[in-house]
Amino acid sequence: MTAKIYKAPHMELVKPELDTFPKLLLDNAKTIGHKPAMREKDFGIWQAWTWAEMTEEIKQLAGGLLALGLKPDEKVAIIGDNRPRLYWGMYASQSISAVPVPMYQDSVADEMQFILEHAETKIAIVEDQEQVDKLLEIKDRCPKLEHIIYDDSRGLRDYNQDFINSYDEVQEMGRKYEEENPNFFTENAAKTKGENLAIMLYTSGTTGRPKGVMLSHNNLAIIGKQSSQLEGLNSDDEVLAYLPMAWVGDNVFSIAQACSAGFCVNIPESGETVLTDLREIGPTYYFAPPRVYENLLTTVMIRMEDASAIKRKMFHYFMDHARKVGSDILDGRPVGGMDKLKYKIGEYLVYGPLKNVLGFSRLKLAYTAGEAIGPEIFDFYRSLGINVKQLYGQTESSVFITIQPNGQVRSDTVGTPFPGVEIQITDSGEVLYRSPGTFQAYYKNDEATAETKTPEGWVHTGDAGFIDDEGHLRIIDRAKDVGKLNSGDMFAPKYLENKLKFFPQIKEVVTFGHEKDSVTAFINIDLEAVGNWAERNNLGYAGYTDLAQKNEVYAIIKDCVEKVNEDLASDTHLSGSQISRFLVLHKELDADDGELTRTRKVRRKFVAERYSTLIDALYSDQNEVHVDAEVTFEDGRKGRITADLKIWDTKTFEPLKKAS
Repeated sequence: MTAKIYKAPHMELVKPELDTFPKLLLDNAKTIGHKPAMREKDFGIWQAWTWAEMTEEIKQLAGGLLALGLKPDEKVAIIGDNRPRLYWGMYASQSISAVPVPMYQDSVADEMQFILEHAETKIAIVEDQEQVDKLLEIKDRCPKLEHIIYDDSRGLRDYNQDFINSYDEVQEMGRKYEEENPNFFTENAAKTKGENLAIMLYTSGTTGRPKGVMLSHNNLAIIGKQSSQLEGLNSDDEVLAYLPMAWVGDNVFSIAQACSAGFCVNIPESGETVLTDLREIGPTYYFAPPRVYENLLTTVMIRMEDASAIKRKMFHYFMDHARKVGSDILDGRPVGGMDKLKYKIGEYLVYGPLKNVLGFSRLKLAYTAGEAIGPEIFDFYRSLGINVKQLYGQTESSVFITIQPNGQVRSDTVGTPFPGVEIQITDSGEVLYRSPGTFQAYYKNDEATAETKTPEGWVHTGDAGFIDDEGHLRIIDRAKDVGKLNSGDMFAPKYLENKLKFFPQIKEVVTFGHEKDSVTAFINIDLEAVGNWAERNNLGYAGYTDLAQKNEVYAIIKDCVEKVNEDLASDTHLSGSQISRFLVLHKELDADDGELTRTRKVRRKFVAERYSTLIDALYSDQNEVHVDAEVTFEDGRKGRITADLKIWDTKTFEPLKKAS
């Protein structure tokens, strides 16, 4: 490699000998055992476990797993919503050198079968009857799966198969095991090593079968310690764990950092109560993908539209001032006395109450990653005094590749290299990195490992980007997705889509343009935002499909597209990528229909093949196209939707700059 290497200074770790999660767990039980480690809201009541109490629960489960015959390096599937007992299942597996394999709780049985077979899973620890039923459906195709352990017993009274056990039964086995082997837990924890495999996380599979990413204790523990030290996280902090346990971010934030810093992980009652539970807990540390921040802002704006005229006027007046000086105040840059005073008044009247409604009153640090966040959304939160920062990472890096240093936070970059990380940009513009968090390999897939990770340890991200003059990384798009129009202009689909998704009326976008004369788009409306607008304007509709094809809705979307086109006109590289035509899809893109991954990333190739006739219509002189498509309902039933979709043209603008 001859390209320039960008890197951050090395960071010395506190207690480097605590190199595995079982060792960290036992150290926390000893040093901060009285402090809360985990809370769960159940039946409307918050229940808490200290580090000492949680360690005891984990020990009992670990003994039960040993009693069931689990051996080192064997795999344990973890399936369900965020629940304390499922997290304890991961800790317990790791404490006896077995390997947890968390899976997405909304996966269908066939998706589960592939991972269970591929990982050769021996035991599954699941949340409830729904997950048990899915496993029973495929168990005869997963010969390695010997035991199913369930947490919630509702509906499972008559399930009398000898390979199904309740969580309580397994913990009782563990207590008996401990009576015969009183020091088993500490002895097994002492045997764990940093280089041992800690977890396997399967990728979302945007381009094919998911791959099992093998992460060691060193990968996660070092990243957890470094990030906690860098940001000053400690045992007084609080985080809300609501994102899928199968996602690498949850494993870093809710396990690696929680163990390293000793803070409390709070688990909401359900997906429907997350916002309420967020307000009750008031975390000091928070992570959310851009879509969550967008949804929160959409909720705020909808509520403001329903507020009285005087409240709306006050809100917009002080928010305009916050956008002008809020970020400067947050970053400690000089601001005039009158501006400071007005901001303090705004804090009392608007910003403070708004943060309280959002559950952000105590927030001292927040991250966003996964997709680019709209600059207006990013600036909105920072103008309120919320320290939201972007980071860049992936499963293969244990999350952190770059991070935005305090005082250097900008909406158009993802920051500078994380401590210990080296970055290169290839001649083709692809971002490569080396990191302490770099994965060991893809499980049973040497070919994919060799394609992704070089012998020197450099990992291909698949993302196109560059390092700017201030040493910050800017990501343009997925390298494989960056194309060219027939005119030679760059086409960066994700960049365009993210700009459109800033608007609260737009939920999802897929753009087309590679080797075409112009750019076109499929658009999903946000049913909540547009539905609220329709009700306020007395516009009746029967459902999503009906609302999506209203001329009044098309007019709103057209206005959004043209605002993006006007903005693109001033972009040196992307002025030729203005969107010339669009249609609003008849249905929301859905993971159950194969159009999105479980992490809500668009499967571009699948969408392009499935809706090829719609794409052809966008590049014709048609103003309408008929669609007849199969859909999957929430209960698994199949159905069909037929509709006549409108196609609208949009205004494009003369480029204000030309690429040199």
